[in-house]
Amino acid sequence: MRVLVVTAVPAERDAVTRALGPGPGDIDVIAAGVGPAAAAAGTATALALASATRPYALVISAGIGGGFHPVAPLASLVVADAIVAADLGAETPDGYLPVTALGFGAVEHLPPASLVRAVAGATGALTGTVLTVSTVTGSAARAAELRGRHAYAAAEAMEGFGVAEAAALHGVPVMEIRAVSNAVGPRDRAAWRIGDALDALAGAFGKLVPVLERWDEDDDH
Repeated sequence: MRVLVVTAVPAERDAVTRALGPGPGDIDVIAAGVGPAAAAAGTATALALASATRPYALVISAGIGGGFHPVAPLASLVVADAIVAADLGAETPDGYLPVTALGFGAVEHLPPASLVRAVAGATGALTGTVLTVSTVTGSAARAAELRGRHAYAAAEAMEGFGVAEAAALHGVPVMEIRAVSNAVGPRDRAAWRIGDALDALAGAFGKLVPVLERWDEDDDH
């Protein structure tokens, strides 16, 4: 099974490739850029280029991100059971409306349930909703507002939904793995643990290959 792993920045890409080592040759890792638009463009391009020769069977959005306290502590791993666009919609006098309530598009993609369970079991990750935002949360009020709208939110990042949209366009299943580098809420750079999160991300991918080799997409049909 050929797998495409999409990260945002080179440090995340390098953590994944360090864990994978010189093989296997069926997993390609790219750094597509920061944010949902760059992630979608990079993923779609890679999928299109591969489709003519040897298509990908799975796309993984991977990297570090914020964890919602106390669900996802620093340096923990989160595997998304739902990939959700948290700020794709409209503000109204009565509150936020997702774009689906306006009659457009989608705001959620669901990774294969059997794969989510298998990856979480192999890596020790927790499962939950991973929110995609275009603006990183920087206040307690915003964190509380997001948790109020997304009761099962475990982590926040900036690329998962973009990767998932591109994967859906090509009919390829998608999943998201995040290592928690900071708490969602007030920005306190002194408390960030980026190095530990990158190590956790590498550790997860070190355990991932056997899971991918065993996974059968038909289990979810």
